Amino acid sequence: MRPPRRRRVVAGLLLAPVLTGCFASGGDTSDDNSADGARLRVALAFPPAENFSPYGADATLLSRLGVTEGLTKLDANGVAAPALAESWTRENDRNWLFTLREATFQDGTEVTPATVAAALTAATEAEPVTAALSGIKLTAKASGGRQVRVTTEDPDPALPLRLTSPGLAILSAKAYGGKRVNPVGTGTGPFEVTKVTGTTAATLDRFDAYWGGRAQASGIDAKFIADGSARTNALRTDQVDIAESVPVSQASTLDQGARRETATTRTASLLLNTKRGAFKDPKLRAAAREAVDGSVLAKDVYEGYADAGVGIFGPAVTWAAGKRVEPAGRAKAAKPDGTSVTIATYDNRPELPEVAQVLQQQLQKAGFKVKLEVREYSRLESDALAGKFDAIVGARNSLLDTGDPVSIMASDFTCDGIYNLALLCDKKVDQAVAAAGKESDIAKRQQAAMNAEAAILGTDATVPLVHQQLITGVGDSVQGVILDPYERTLVGTGTRR
Repeated sequence: MRPPRRRRVVAGLLLAPVLTGCFASGGDTSDDNSADGARLRVALAFPPAENFSPYGADATLLSRLGVTEGLTKLDANGVAAPALAESWTRENDRNWLFTLREATFQDGTEVTPATVAAALTAATEAEPVTAALSGIKLTAKASGGRQVRVTTEDPDPALPLRLTSPGLAILSAKAYGGKRVNPVGTGTGPFEVTKVTGTTAATLDRFDAYWGGRAQASGIDAKFIADGSARTNALRTDQVDIAESVPVSQASTLDQGARRETATTRTASLLLNTKRGAFKDPKLRAAAREAVDGSVLAKDVYEGYADAGVGIFGPAVTWAAGKRVEPAGRAKAAKPDGTSVTIATYDNRPELPEVAQVLQQQLQKAGFKVKLEVREYSRLESDALAGKFDAIVGARNSLLDTGDPVSIMASDFTCDGIYNLALLCDKKVDQAVAAAGKESDIAKRQQAAMNAEAAILGTDATVPLVHQQLITGVGDSVQGVILDPYERTLVGTGTRR
């Protein structure tokens, strides 16, 4: 039996938005030790790009498959809730004390304050730094009993939210013994990775000693299928039980009961290279922004499974609309006069190439010459971060990394941001993001976040296109799939067939 969960209301804790939807599942019935369910067959859209490193995009693969956990997790309302830490207190502006629950790593060793501190220390030393720690310096030390003290260099009122990040998962000491961090058999979740077949498949078995109770499924056979039509066909032909990210073009091919729709905090955007090339000129960025019509994309490409872009944070972030600030200081649009640009995107999310094609037409109508480049994401990311394209069409869950609206802006739009695809470095933006990061009062932090959003939009470094819904394909016999607006979880102890 698992120890009872206890929640504590902590100053600065409730810093994430309330969403329009909730986590929907068949119940996380972790205390149900009924007969074993069959193995789950799951098709995921993104293959591992970094050998399952917990510090990059692969971290979400591990959390979605129930392999890894952090000290805290996000609940349905975007609030930091207990995970490996059963409670915590804020001692002062820079120090937080986390009390650990009794738990075991998948290699049989105990979760101790020392192992937790070592895992967090390893995350701070990762290169490049994991997104959740962008602009943040922290130290973690065992503090007697079952407690860990986390100290930040500067006050960080969002720390419990930050520690929910999949990139700050806690792994056993064994994971850090080689040249790279190895999550195979070293996590704490209900399922452990036992075999990885390159970038095509992974085998997971149930971890019977999971602190949250024995999972109902006996294991997971995961396939990484970048092609959205192939993922959908695999579900339709009973080759898989769960298919994530069903393309809107394929939704109608599934029975209504097999389609699960979730409002998400994911926004598809056109990110313009502000450092080099045509869009270094803010007047040409303004011309591109004026040429784009997101309502066409929402209606024609996403077939109604999206809303036209209004900002970095869309309608699923319910507090944003009432606090949104009109961008100021935008450059006046110049005539493109045949300026040539290259727009890159990836096909793991199958709508994006079609979005890029529509954008190509809209930009050409405005006077640009546009070349498109479409790759699989793992072959695109490094070149995108290096600024080798004039623009990127990408989809980003704005609250995926930390659950804190300020953190994604620090990661994606500041001079030192580690996922800054627009290569933006603007003093006013950095100041606005820094000011938002200092606010601990919920309402004040939200308003400061929207002020920072306005500063970012004022540069035209990003053009929000649509705010997406997620379609998950689920087989008739499957129960308990977790429909997470943050896209961090998919299967849990109550998922079975």
